[in-house]
Amino acid sequence: MTQRLLLVDSASQYYRAFYGVPDSMRDSSGRPVNAVRGFFTSLTRAVEQFQATRLVLCWDEDWRPAFRTTLIPAYKAHRLASDGTEAIPDDLAPQVDTIIDIAAGLGLTRIGVAGFEADDVIATIAKKEAGPVAVLTGDRDLFQVIDDRRNISVWYTGKGPVQVFSDLTVRDRYGVSALQYADFATLRGDPSDGLSGVRGIGDKGAAALLSEHESLERVLAAANATDSNLRPRLRDSLRDALEYLTAAQVVVRVRTDVPLPDYDDRLRTPPTGTPAIADLIARTGMTGTVERWAKTVAQVSAA
Repeated sequence: MTQRLLLVDSASQYYRAFYGVPDSMRDSSGRPVNAVRGFFTSLTRAVEQFQATRLVLCWDEDWRPAFRTTLIPAYKAHRLASDGTEAIPDDLAPQVDTIIDIAAGLGLTRIGVAGFEADDVIATIAKKEAGPVAVLTGDRDLFQVIDDRRNISVWYTGKGPVQVFSDLTVRDRYGVSALQYADFATLRGDPSDGLSGVRGIGDKGAAALLSEHESLERVLAAANATDSNLRPRLRDSLRDALEYLTAAQVVVRVRTDVPLPDYDDRLRTPPTGTPAIADLIARTGMTGTVERWAKTVAQVSAA
């Protein structure tokens, strides 16, 4: 049987569920469980559609790692709470704890590593896998892990239905390859992550530069070459942004050298009959959701 690994960018999925599922979904105490219900519903759907036999919930153990904020202090700084922690909606924080508890009760593997983001964990695991691997995420930065040769795709959960991205899909959408995506994102910037980009360069400009010069390194070489065909204004913008570009290319690129713990990512039919997990499932109104999960895992395992 072909082993198929699903890597989950967990934070992107529980945020998506929190904002996409009505908060009228409540537990027996009247507290919202929309993020919990939505998280496991989408997880079940992804396992069924991808026919996953293995799964890892990848976690942001450090959502603003020092190796990134040292280079660009503005990185995700707009998401900071007054106490320096991540600003998270009051109704979501306890639901994240519930997601962790239910995931543990279902026997799911969850990996977070101190000093790294979930993106880095995902990239490190993906690098050592032969495929098929699907990355479930709402973060476009993870397009850089796509590798058609090894059958590594991104299942992107933006607005609307899940979209499966291959290298060809990235090329069609952005005009660059998956291998070039980190340089593309560095050039155009990303305000949602506190990355300014280069003045005057958007998606089309970044794609055009990389189409002609292939990499950010060669773009910068062209900016400093006296005989390049870069327009003077564009040349000046790139030179003025050299400090930013030098730092941002490290910040944007996912790490593939995270020290992973030992883990077993095989999906198994969950032991939902144990008292602790049964009580938690009942209190959160997750009985039907967990039953669908168990049925899906059993069907995939039997295929």
